[in-house]
Amino acid sequence: MQVDLIFKIAAIGILVAVLNQLLVRSGREEQAMMTTLAGLVVVLMMLLEQISNLFGTVKSLFGL
Repeated sequence: MQVDLIFKIAAIGILVAVLNQLLVRSGREEQAMMTTLAGLVVVLMMLLEQISNLFGTVKSLFGL
């Protein structure tokens, strides 16, 4: 796994956490939840290619 991918995920997590706290403290809980969900979707989209590569490697390893 690439180290830069881990740093990108950590940066997104920190950014989402800060935005979430700012929105909750200003009374916008719905937007805070949407921000959290958007961050989750972004990270999952980043990981989708890595998961696809993993399944391809397992498939070629077992000759399926």
